[in-house]
Amino acid sequence: MRRKLISIALLIIDMIIVATVPFIALIIRFEGNVDFHYYSMLLNYMPAIIIVRLSTFYALGLYNRLWRYASINELLTICSAVTVSSLILFAYMYTTGSKLPRSVHILSWFFNIGFIGLSRLVVRIMHYLRQKRTKQSAKVLIIGAGDAGAMIAREINHRYYDTKRLIGFIDDDQYKNKQQLFGAAVLGNRYNIKNIVIEKQIDEIIIAMPSAGGGAIREIIHECKQTKCILKILPGMYELIDGDVTIQQLRNVEVEDLLGRDPVKLDVEQIAGYLKGKRVLVTGAGGSIGSELCRQIAKISPSSLTLLGKGENSIYEINSELREKFSKLDIEPIIADVRDKERIHSIFSQVKPQVVFHAAAHKHVPLMESQPMEAVRNNIFGTKTVAEAADEFGAEAFVMISTDKAVNPTSVMGATKRVAELIIQNLSKRSNTKFVAVRFGNVLGSRGSVIPLFKKQIAKGGPITITHPDMQRYFMTIPEASQLVLQAGAIAKGGEVFVLDMGEPVKIIDMACDLIELSGLVPHEDIKIKFSGLRPGEKLFEELLTAEEGTASTKHQKIFVANLKVVDEKKLYQGLVNLESIKHSDEVIEALKTLLPTYQNPKEKNCYIDEKISVKNHPVDHIVHIQTVPDLS
Repeated sequence: MRRKLISIALLIIDMIIVATVPFIALIIRFEGNVDFHYYSMLLNYMPAIIIVRLSTFYALGLYNRLWRYASINELLTICSAVTVSSLILFAYMYTTGSKLPRSVHILSWFFNIGFIGLSRLVVRIMHYLRQKRTKQSAKVLIIGAGDAGAMIAREINHRYYDTKRLIGFIDDDQYKNKQQLFGAAVLGNRYNIKNIVIEKQIDEIIIAMPSAGGGAIREIIHECKQTKCILKILPGMYELIDGDVTIQQLRNVEVEDLLGRDPVKLDVEQIAGYLKGKRVLVTGAGGSIGSELCRQIAKISPSSLTLLGKGENSIYEINSELREKFSKLDIEPIIADVRDKERIHSIFSQVKPQVVFHAAAHKHVPLMESQPMEAVRNNIFGTKTVAEAADEFGAEAFVMISTDKAVNPTSVMGATKRVAELIIQNLSKRSNTKFVAVRFGNVLGSRGSVIPLFKKQIAKGGPITITHPDMQRYFMTIPEASQLVLQAGAIAKGGEVFVLDMGEPVKIIDMACDLIELSGLVPHEDIKIKFSGLRPGEKLFEELLTAEEGTASTKHQKIFVANLKVVDEKKLYQGLVNLESIKHSDEVIEALKTLLPTYQNPKEKNCYIDEKISVKNHPVDHIVHIQTVPDLS
């Protein structure tokens, strides 16, 4: 009801404006000495002027907008409505023999835009003055006075004025210092954050720099952590694929933001070239990487997307999500096991996928150490089954997700993934399908990864358990890994094993301390850290390449090609025959060692550390006992 009353009021105001403006234009044109017959002529045309103007305004939506949120788009709409109605009136008057000077039409156009725009501005000003900011409104400081920061500031002022109050911005650009944006000034750079927070009594800090480098984000978070403010961050550009920024996308700062990784820059046209309009199949589509691959692929508009997985719940979830977001896309969920040769053959014969992403695998190192036959069946023969089906049914490209644990493997999981790499390298030599593998390290937030485990342990009050104080790993985020996999598929020629730039390795204990601090707690005081010893098959340090391999660069700065030796087809075939014939788990290790000379199960001895370990300025003042790890070799 209130909205209708506002619309009626605006309609009446517009009627007065469009009826008055022609007379104002006439007076200005003749400098006050207007011949009476011009007034008479205008009065004769007045009904047409009012009807044409108001009808055009209504047709172009001037009466169904929330003018309290008016912006440049609404101003452009006013200009368009006045221009269209002016052209209609000019044509009508010209054809009916009007003798009004042309300058009167031009002045009327100008004054109509000005007065109607002013009337809408008054609505917005009245709404602004009526806003009630309570004493409980959180005082907000935005870091980043660029496009993203401006969008967040505008939303705070227009939609969240009752709960948040924008105090100012932080930006390192000296040109922006002291400049005003949405009624708030740029107060300083990142090194002034602590002082500004104290001076302005800031309650909440929002980091709005989605395209900033990882190192800069890490420094800013470090400065912000010295305050007691609520800290929110806008996701990086690899999460904001469509470029849209809203306050709903703000989230708490996570460990991912502290990795110091720069945003991924994708060649979207190159990726679209091999996926758009194609039939795409993803195995392991319900998993962390598989499901994210599906999300990214769906945005590129393939002709169809087949979601293949063994777990019905996870496939149901990703299928429901994609159908809601991409209702026009042909999506087919299929429950199947990649080890079932007949089933996979049947699926490929029906779907005939042109591009296959193979993400199905057993990936948990300790679990696979105790169940090596399952790792062999799934990671080796499952890959072999899907890859051979892709070859038989003429797929254009086959991209396999591999791991850094395939390099000089010390675990069954790593060894089976290296054998899977050998299988597709060998197939590539005689197939028209482009077979490639993509190696990368740990993915933050994936199922079974260390971060969810640490969060559960913190929620319970600790302790956090880490296998070894020197343990370190390469990490990247799920969206980043998935996008680089798609990019690798675009630049593949066939037979390559791509290695993703994982940045610098991260110490697990440093990550644990960061996570504790982000939870508002103090490491070793509020949450204890205990060391449990290396688990079966684990390394202290992961590698992306062997010392002999090396890499060659590609067109993408974060993707490299491993210089691997030519696959010995005879040895590979014999090794696979041996593995397939094995009936007992204890024979698997020896068969893998025969196939992969670099595969070594580490022998761990008792280890005692009797010293102070300095961890991110948090000394551990106790003796750490590293447990004995069974000798599996």
